[in-house]
Amino acid sequence: MAKIEVYTKAMCPYCTRAKRLLTEKGAAFEEYDITMGGPKRAEMLQRANGGTTVPQIFIDGRHIGGSDDLAALNAAGKLDPLLAA
Repeated sequence: MAKIEVYTKAMCPYCTRAKRLLTEKGAAFEEYDITMGGPKRAEMLQRANGGTTVPQIFIDGRHIGGSDDLAALNAAGKLDPLLAA
């Protein structure tokens, strides 16, 4: 199974949507709450090439983007192969 990492903030509807989609797919993921900033936020900024919005999603180290990007991959039928890798 793929390693999935999701950087989130509290009260973020896009984060909730992305996590719901991953959960519906039966995918386990590691969530990093960056609500209060800190080293994980700095890590996200570096990994996401300066992306500041949440969620920021990574599958096997590959930057997927945000909630809309994840949903687009799913709609195109490209998410399941990534999750199965």
